[in-house]
Amino acid sequence: MELQYEKDSKERIPYEHYLERFQKSDPKEISQRTGIPYDPEQRVFTLRLMGVTYQIRYPEYEVHHIPEERIGYYPLEEAANARILVLRYLVEGNAAISTGKFITYREAPWGSVYLKQFTGRCIMRLAYGFGNKQEHFRKAMETIGAIPLNHGDISYEFEFLDGYRLQMILWEGDEEFPPSSQILFSDNFPIAFQAEDMAVVGDISINMLKALAK
Repeated sequence: MELQYEKDSKERIPYEHYLERFQKSDPKEISQRTGIPYDPEQRVFTLRLMGVTYQIRYPEYEVHHIPEERIGYYPLEEAANARILVLRYLVEGNAAISTGKFITYREAPWGSVYLKQFTGRCIMRLAYGFGNKQEHFRKAMETIGAIPLNHGDISYEFEFLDGYRLQMILWEGDEEFPPSSQILFSDNFPIAFQAEDMAVVGDISINMLKALAK
């Protein structure tokens, strides 16, 4: 599937830039560096994103989910920001193992610089999107195979991309206080992703949860 964008879209230039680098890269080197399996006979990488297994054909960057996994929404096929994020990871990323700890966005390098944008773009969207619709939140999280936690009023942990995990926590609002939320990242995220990328991770995750909650 080709990425759809307007001619003056902000996605066009980065997508074309990273696609060109991807097509000039050695797929075996990509696999060794990221830990993402590559089948040289079929010319495909196989990775998981939010509970869905995708196959990515090299060098075309054609993306298809495994037919058996019919979740109903597939951001790596449909969303420009998801396609660019994964393309960047294939070109520049390195596999990193988490210690099991989670960090706030502020704790990531440069996170404090972009915290205001991240708060509006992700924290507030999550809070107002699901704070008082927790059954919808639960439905979406269960669809992607997330693990329930005991934080806040409702919370879940899930794998965003192979080895990279998120925790999302919600507190329901009332007459005095608005709903609130928190998003935590496994501590290997800053090794592989920049602060701007981590905000995109939040975007992609919330968009998918909203799509699945309908």
